[in-house]
Amino acid sequence: LEFIFLFLPLTLAGYYTLVRFGMRQWIFLFLVFASLVFYSVWNPPYVFLLIGSMLANYLIGLGIHRTVGTKTATAILSAGVALNLAVLGWFKYANFFLENANAIAGTDWTLQKIILPLAISFYTFQQIAYLVDVARKDVQPGGLFRYATFVIFFPQLIAGPIVHYREMMPQF
Repeated sequence: LEFIFLFLPLTLAGYYTLVRFGMRQWIFLFLVFASLVFYSVWNPPYVFLLIGSMLANYLIGLGIHRTVGTKTATAILSAGVALNLAVLGWFKYANFFLENANAIAGTDWTLQKIILPLAISFYTFQQIAYLVDVARKDVQPGGLFRYATFVIFFPQLIAGPIVHYREMMPQF
C-alpha cells in the first residue's frame, strides 16, 4: 500500500514536475534517488552493495570504452565479468559450497547466514550485458546517472527482464 499510495505517486509527480519545468537534466538523478529509496526499503545495507556494483561496473565500462579493440579491453572485460560472477556466486552459493565442504571433510565451518540481495541476478547480468555491449561498440557510456538509471530503475530492477542499455535508454 505504501508503494501504490505514497512512493509511486510521489515519484511520478517528481518526474513529471521535472519534465514540465524543463529540468530534464535532473531526471536521471531523480530516478536514481527514487530507485535507491525503493531498493533500501527491503534491506538498507544492501543499497551499498548495489551502489558499489554499479560504480565498479561503470568504471569498468569506461576502461573498456577507452581501450576498445585492444587486448587490454578484452582483459578488462574478462576481469569485469569475473568480478560480477564472483559477487553473484558469493551471495548465491557460498553457504551451499561450505555445507558441502563440511559434509565431505567432516568439518563444522560456518558462515553467517547470507541473505540473497534483492534483484542481484538481474542487475548483475544486466551489467555484464552492458560491459559486453561496450566492448562490441554497440553502446557508448552516457554518464554516471544515465548508467545508474539503467541498472537500478525500480520498476525494472526486480521484475526484469534483463535488457540492453541501447534498448532501455531511448525510452527515458
